[in-house]
Amino acid sequence: MHGFSYKNGSLYCEDVDLATLAIEHGTPLYVYSAGTIIDHYSRLDAALGSIDHEIAYAVKANSNLSVLRLLATHGAGFDIVSGGELFRVIKAGGDPAHCTFAGVGKTRDEIVYALEQGIYSFNVESEEELRYLDQVAGELGMIAPAAVRVNPNVDAHTHKYISTGKSENKFGVDFTTILDLYERASKELKNIKLRGLQMHIGSQLTSIAPFIEAVEKVTPLVVELKARHGIEFWSIGGGIGIIYKHSLESGSINWWEKQPIDERPLTIERYGKELVPRLKDLGLKILLEPGRYVVGNAGVLLTKCLYEKRGSAKIFKIVDAGMNDLIRPALYEGHHEIVPLAEPATGERVKVDVVGPICESGDFFCQDRPLPDFQPGEYVALMSAGAYGFVMASNYNSRPLPAEILVEGATATVVRKRQTLEDLIDGEL
Repeated sequence: MHGFSYKNGSLYCEDVDLATLAIEHGTPLYVYSAGTIIDHYSRLDAALGSIDHEIAYAVKANSNLSVLRLLATHGAGFDIVSGGELFRVIKAGGDPAHCTFAGVGKTRDEIVYALEQGIYSFNVESEEELRYLDQVAGELGMIAPAAVRVNPNVDAHTHKYISTGKSENKFGVDFTTILDLYERASKELKNIKLRGLQMHIGSQLTSIAPFIEAVEKVTPLVVELKARHGIEFWSIGGGIGIIYKHSLESGSINWWEKQPIDERPLTIERYGKELVPRLKDLGLKILLEPGRYVVGNAGVLLTKCLYEKRGSAKIFKIVDAGMNDLIRPALYEGHHEIVPLAEPATGERVKVDVVGPICESGDFFCQDRPLPDFQPGEYVALMSAGAYGFVMASNYNSRPLPAEILVEGATATVVRKRQTLEDLIDGEL
């Protein structure tokens, strides 16, 4: 569920009219629902309530300081992949002692910074990285807490760009060799504390089956590592998928109840029901690293239609947002539902391409999609844009980055100002 719905003919975020925000603050404009973020976090926390666990929100999904602050105040830990993300977490009031540091290419400066801040664990992706971590920690006279990421060779059945748990992916240590690595590390690396084990098989998983397969496959390894090396946690990763194609409708409980049980998308309640029994007797803290699930359906990108171009083959709706603002459709054909801010009076549709102003053929938000026939001057919302939206935005074509707004009930707060043209050249000679 989420906080976006039509009220009195206008699309609202919680109790705020989105058209009013678009007019007042301009477009492109990101808008987030605080209530949705906390609801999703709290439901996941409740689904795992019977086991020792911690939710480490994946900062890469949406790193806005106000979003991080909101989650920190509700008890979230954080999964980071750079020194910059750790810096953001600290600035937002997050506790480094509840942060895990993932990623395949940590630099010396990042390692030193994280050690000095008291990071809970480095999630290490290779033996070479583990040995380098040991070296840096030794030079500082410190002990580095670490977990090795295991690659279980499980097919997540998601887009190849966001699949991370197969042998051909760059992530983690092969399942068949990781036990030997822990043995060598425990004997040879004196500046490492092997605190846990980590895995993550991919993103945007909408079926429970890959999660079950990965947990069942890795559980015997976890049991052996606990017995031999006294590990205290197992991070089972994130990857819980969200609704993209029916995003607006899925905000209502009625939509979920109407879906056939065997076709119903994965719910967080199902996730907990299936995994908790498989984890509860391990005697370990279970860490989760959700990002998209927490914030994805909590955000929209508002954009204004500038022109309609009727060609011999297609109708193009040209909007003021571009691939630099939201790159998912161009990067891996990510689907975002597109809905007018003014509720359509009829169900009539016209097949169109919605495209941006960027000088690339890949600058589109949909192709050959039947949509309400919105006109130049009217606003639309790209739904499910709260994750991997602004964080992946760029200044390509020298376009200023959009503003971000956080809505809490009837209050809308600008949590990031729109870039100005002067901001674009700040720091250049």
